Amino acid sequence: MDIESPCNKVCAIDPISALCVGCGRTLAEIAGWLAFTADDRSRIMAELPRRLAAQFPTERTDFR
Repeated sequence: MDIESPCNKVCAIDPISALCVGCGRTLAEIAGWLAFTADDRSRIMAELPRRLAAQFPTERTDFR
């Protein structure tokens, strides 16, 4: 079974927000992704578009 991930292979942490500029996750979320429950991953994934839009308002935030 594959675990859904928002990773789009654009891996760089923004020094101000501490979010990945590619997917919007924190380092802790990236590191713990495989250990999270499916519900936790779904909750985080639902937050990512808002995070990216708030942090990078002129960038494309639809990463799927």
